[in-house]
Amino acid sequence: MREFELVPTFGHRLAAAMERYSPLCLGLDPHPSLLKAWGLDDSAAGLSAFAKTVVEAGAGRVGILKPQVALFERFGSAGFAVLEKVIAEAQAAGMLVINDAKRGDIGSTMQAYAEAWLADGSPLAGDALTVSPYLGFESLRPAINLAEQNHRGLFVLALTSNPEGASVQHLGDRDGQGSVAAAIVKAAEDENDYFMSSLIEPAKLGPIGLVVGATVAQQAQALGIDLARSRAALLAPGLGAQGATVADLRSGFGQAYPQVVPNSSRGILKAGPDRQSLIDAITAVTDQLKEQS
Repeated sequence: MREFELVPTFGHRLAAAMERYSPLCLGLDPHPSLLKAWGLDDSAAGLSAFAKTVVEAGAGRVGILKPQVALFERFGSAGFAVLEKVIAEAQAAGMLVINDAKRGDIGSTMQAYAEAWLADGSPLAGDALTVSPYLGFESLRPAINLAEQNHRGLFVLALTSNPEGASVQHLGDRDGQGSVAAAIVKAAEDENDYFMSSLIEPAKLGPIGLVVGATVAQQAQALGIDLARSRAALLAPGLGAQGATVADLRSGFGQAYPQVVPNSSRGILKAGPDRQSLIDAITAVTDQLKEQS
């Protein structure tokens, strides 16, 4: 049986952020079109100005920030330098940072990814990382172990809204016991149960979260998925620009709604570059979420 020090786990910290502010996860997605709309150059300098404004608007108003890593990575080392600064400044402002990098590999390569994004002292280490389990859930073990050891979290792709995802996620598993997505959710549930059984201080949410698209959450039951039992935080992209509403979240996730961390990116970011307009957009979404709580 594992024993843990009285240090807040990722689940503890995430639940506290959701309670203090709202469940909203503010997506930091510096798309070229948004940089242009904000009057910024499509360059590392433009990226830096964009990110600084978003972090300043979110500080003290939202508890969770999700940088889309690919949109920083496109600028090479200069983009990663901006990302490192974003992570440090957001955390200093009291926000949890979910790095949306969707890493997934095997063996020593997965270990290296884990060390880059989850190890203490790494300039890229946020509070959580998105990962892909489609080389097998256990291929994520180096990241799972390091996240748990360092009181960080993972968000495992489970049921995504892109049309191509269904061709894999909706398939029956090899034992005929349900969908591939259901098997991934069950693996996350088992990992959370094991981890949380050893905690001195109980937590509502485990370290292994799941990514479930806001616009496809209603498909979970048909695929044999019980999201409420997973004890996983449910990162739900799709609020706002992709068409999902706060009411859709409640109806789609059902009993699992208290676990939902809805992500809104373009729906809020389009209000920029004026900082007050961004603040107003954030406030409008958080007020809607509080009304549904």
